[in-house]
Amino acid sequence: MSRFSITLLLGALSCIGVAHAQSTKPGLWEVTQKMGGNAEMDQAMAQMQQQMAGMSPAEKKMMQDMLAKQGMSMPAAGAGGGMAMKVCITPEMAAKQDMPVQTEGECTTTITSRSANTLKMNFVCKNPPSSGEGTYTFSGDTAYTMKMLMKGTKQGKPMSTTLDGQGTWLSASCGAVKPLK
Repeated sequence: MSRFSITLLLGALSCIGVAHAQSTKPGLWEVTQKMGGNAEMDQAMAQMQQQMAGMSPAEKKMMQDMLAKQGMSMPAAGAGGGMAMKVCITPEMAAKQDMPVQTEGECTTTITSRSANTLKMNFVCKNPPSSGEGTYTFSGDTAYTMKMLMKGTKQGKPMSTTLDGQGTWLSASCGAVKPLK
């Protein structure tokens, strides 16, 4: 998997928090995402899912512990080759309606417009150079859908990847899932 693919993947996962910049209910959320429009990214996602399915119990535990430190639980294979994960949003995070800081890839994210049920944003990353834009559409404070287009270059050639996702509030209690940082 190339550095560009890894950064896009990490950037996409970090965008989970962007959705929580709008009015959302605190508690446990399930977030599903599917990347497409890029053969290398599709292959990387399939490869990652295959590797996760083949992990030993000790490897799975190590991955779960690492993700828990970031406020996430172990991703599971989602419908159509996507990924699903559980994320904990605290009452303080929900009240702030701020965007989390993205540190991977030296990225800057900007909300370009916000309405009662829609949030539009764009981002620019320095390492590697990439950019994108996205739209989140909210169904009250317990669900949203998201569409993103991410652009960059690999070996001097332009690349683009799409990301479709959704978030669904599951419960007021996060259980063992720690809050996002």
